[in-house]
Amino acid sequence: MKNIHVSTTVNGDPTEFICAPDESLLDVLRDRLRLTGSKEGCGSGDCGACSVMVDGRLVCSCLVLGAEAEGAKIETIEGMAKGDDLHPLQQHFIDGAALQCGICTPGILVAAKALLEKNPNPTDTEVRYWLAGNLCRCTGYDKIIKAVQAAAAEMRGA
Repeated sequence: MKNIHVSTTVNGDPTEFICAPDESLLDVLRDRLRLTGSKEGCGSGDCGACSVMVDGRLVCSCLVLGAEAEGAKIETIEGMAKGDDLHPLQQHFIDGAALQCGICTPGILVAAKALLEKNPNPTDTEVRYWLAGNLCRCTGYDKIIKAVQAAAAEMRGA
């Protein structure tokens, strides 16, 4: 199989890479671009640990081919913070102890950010529904929901 040259944008930066036609976007991000925040939890799209945004759509990067990123706008967990300034979601996850081992955390944060961009004032049920594709094996989800709600309130200026 012949490798493919891909031009894309990752976290606002124009990016190019070469990948195999059957290489996942997750593998490209981690192994070629050294963006190791997205994790492989299952490799089958069931856990959400590898969640990223592609052209404004939340996807499991283990299910997307790297070649499909041609011309796309990709946002990963590495793009959430602005330098040393954490995104409110990141800060509230820390403050509210909403993480433990950290495997699921990047995917949950990316998914939660996508939710708050669409709905800045979600109910607890809406947060739970939106994050249903992100599995956490360590924590109960209550602290995660509380952290998302606290960040949402801060972002709304409430």
